Amino acid sequence: MHFPKFFTIIFILQVLAFSFCESDQCAKPHKTIQVGQSEDEEFKTIQSAIDTVPSGNSRWIRIQISAGVYEEKVKIGTNKRCIFLEGAGRNSTTIQWGDSGTGHHTATAEINGENTFVKGITFENTHNIRDDSKVNPSVAVRVHADKCAFVECGFIGVQDTLFDSFGRHYYHNCYIQGSTDFIFGRGQSIFEDCELYFSNGLRPTQMDGVITANERKSEDDPSAFVFKKCTINGKGAKTNLGRALRPGHPRVIIANSYFSDVIKSQGWGEKDFFKGHEANITFVEEGCTGPGSNLKGRVPWINKLQKSEINKFLDISFIDNDGWIANLPVDIQNKHYLK
Repeated sequence: MHFPKFFTIIFILQVLAFSFCESDQCAKPHKTIQVGQSEDEEFKTIQSAIDTVPSGNSRWIRIQISAGVYEEKVKIGTNKRCIFLEGAGRNSTTIQWGDSGTGHHTATAEINGENTFVKGITFENTHNIRDDSKVNPSVAVRVHADKCAFVECGFIGVQDTLFDSFGRHYYHNCYIQGSTDFIFGRGQSIFEDCELYFSNGLRPTQMDGVITANERKSEDDPSAFVFKKCTINGKGAKTNLGRALRPGHPRVIIANSYFSDVIKSQGWGEKDFFKGHEANITFVEEGCTGPGSNLKGRVPWINKLQKSEINKFLDISFIDNDGWIANLPVDIQNKHYLK
């Protein structure tokens, strides 16, 4: 006698769960807002266009940005969801600013709203790119939101260029330039077909650097920086692939990528607080090529994972177990970009 009632309750719970998951997705089709520097454009700045997005927005809004250099700081707040920033190409549309110092507020662009998608824009922090004064942390972009993707974008700085702070992220065919910790944070992120370029900018003394500074906090933390089919180049000095930013369980996996001779033979660095705790570090190189990929001379504690374990990180499900990438306003996986 209780079975029909039991199954009814289960059915209602399933419907509610499905409705909840669906409500978290951004609705299509998108709405388009134009930004440009000509007199007839409604919006002359990117921020003014972002400010018109309704709080709690649940439909994709495309902010289409004409070619040009936009000298402004950009912020997407936590209440601004489902925003698609589309430039005219990373060599044509640039957002730049020159703040430096500690704190995320110095970022040229700060992204706090989930379901943010960006295509064809370069973000630049000009401190130490055009200014040869003292090198300070100078963030180009801080990403502190879940379900964010970047396609054909540029991130340019010297120290702390890309603050991949928190959330699940996907970077495809992007260019990332810097010298010291220029990809840092504790995002759960895949970088695919990207170019990482080591450069000291206008720093008077060419100093060796480090590409990643991962700050995964604990063994249960699902985050990691995963690089697949990437290229690492550079000039002027040498760089390590990564180091731990602070005590914890840092995790970086680099697979099937090309290393130029800019990579130091030791490959990875550590701070004093990790001596004796090397078992907490997961730094992996798998299937990489190029003059900088020779594992002879690498630090002795470089992690060795089984192929099956590495494949779990390389699969898109590492960041997309709920299908959010398929709901983006473009088909990233098949490169069918929105026209």
